[in-house]
Amino acid sequence: MAARATGSGVISFGMVSIPIKLYSTVDSTKSIRFNMLRKDGSRLKQQYIAEADDKLVPREDRVKGYEFSKGQYVLFSDEEMKSMDVKSTNEIEIHEFIPADMISATYVEKVNYLGPDKGAARSYHLLAEAMRKTGKSALAKYAARGKCYLVLIHPIDDGLIMIQLRHQEELRMFSDVEVPPADIQSAELDLAIQLVEQVSSDEFNPENYRDEIRHHMLEMIDRKVNGQEIVMAPEEHAESKIIDIMEALKASLKTEAKAAPKKAKRAPKRQAGGRKKASR
Repeated sequence: MAARATGSGVISFGMVSIPIKLYSTVDSTKSIRFNMLRKDGSRLKQQYIAEADDKLVPREDRVKGYEFSKGQYVLFSDEEMKSMDVKSTNEIEIHEFIPADMISATYVEKVNYLGPDKGAARSYHLLAEAMRKTGKSALAKYAARGKCYLVLIHPIDDGLIMIQLRHQEELRMFSDVEVPPADIQSAELDLAIQLVEQVSSDEFNPENYRDEIRHHMLEMIDRKVNGQEIVMAPEEHAESKIIDIMEALKASLKTEAKAAPKKAKRAPKRQAGGRKKASR
């Protein structure tokens, strides 16, 4: 089934304009959703209750507020909220071209496919091929839905994707993470490298992996639909103990060696034009 566009826009750089359509990379029909119901099967709806007196607040009495100090709010009317919105031009304005591998995965928020709108196929393919040949991706600003996004346009397969990035001020620095120093013995490192190489593959094969929890949930739902009882298995608690890292590495190497036949080494897949995929 053909994908349905979730939005539209125009890629612009210099005097060039390329009308495009946005498509989600995620198939939302695969999501498992549960509804809140009363025990007789009636659906529930959410309502807003005031903390001050536990009374229901109708829509006309609701207003948005920003907590500028503990327990203190400044209130905004609907008109004031609208005045703060960025004008949604749906223009994807390219500011510069950069090597895609310069973008750390920590910046990536979401990804959309981009397809050409009517009459834009030639210019769309021209931009995609130019980026493949130069090994560059486009850094752009995108104003839509009242917000301004930083995005990276990147060639993939026969077209383009748009990677929505977080702004610098949204991110924590890794220096905020407490990582105590540790001494690594050369023998330990050699074994760790050996284990990494033993369990390595030259390419990513996503078909080898599936969402086990989702499939388990679907199985349980199917059993319930068919009138079967669902019995919760007893919970097992993993034993917490300090391990000898050398012994653990040696045991892991032995286990991996016995697990499966050694995988044949294959050349890594590359995109048209021989460039690497964007860091995700």
